[in-house]
Amino acid sequence: MTARLFILAATFVVATTLVARATRSEPVPMRQSFATFPSGIAGWQGRAAEPFDQKVLAVLGVDEYVNLYFTKPAQPPIGLYIGYYQSQREGDTMHSPMNCLPGAGWEPEASGRLTIPVTTSRLGGAAEQPITVNRYVIRKGIDRQLVLYWYQSHGRAVASEYTSKVYMVLDAMRTNRTDAALVRVITPLPEDAAGQAAAEARAIEFVKGMTPLLPDYLPS
Repeated sequence: MTARLFILAATFVVATTLVARATRSEPVPMRQSFATFPSGIAGWQGRAAEPFDQKVLAVLGVDEYVNLYFTKPAQPPIGLYIGYYQSQREGDTMHSPMNCLPGAGWEPEASGRLTIPVTTSRLGGAAEQPITVNRYVIRKGIDRQLVLYWYQSHGRAVASEYTSKVYMVLDAMRTNRTDAALVRVITPLPEDAAGQAAAEARAIEFVKGMTPLLPDYLPS
């Protein structure tokens, strides 16, 4: 009985806190607009991809996004998409991009996780730390793509969609913020082993060059 009362009391406190937070205006963190996002990253030159139409934007629910197509001599291209959500309180929440692929004709062929050492900015300088991202292989007909993606919030990179939602609730309670972003990198993936290794190395190189830029656009 005592344990049950404790659980009920704790649940009541958490619920009361969430309701109180929900009635407060959520702060808008300072950040740069994606309009200033660099077009050159680690030797790759980017250009704007085809903009999303209003139906796609309505499904995504993003407040701002960047969708760029990067090229480099003698290399297959790399696509970068970052969707930023200023608030996730009104039903516009991040979800896995894998949910949308079947509707576009792409089917997942393999999935897993990949750990990448990246450089992050810290007070007094930069530090290298690993981030874990989702690694998917997708196929449409004879075309295959390697997809790396993760959820970014408050300086934190998370591969799991469910873990990102737990952090969202905790951050809402602690800081009254629910802003976050989905980051996705995609590149063609050949059938042969050497081509696959080159594709993964290419995507990793790009992620390592791109992630130090994120703090200006995705506030900690």
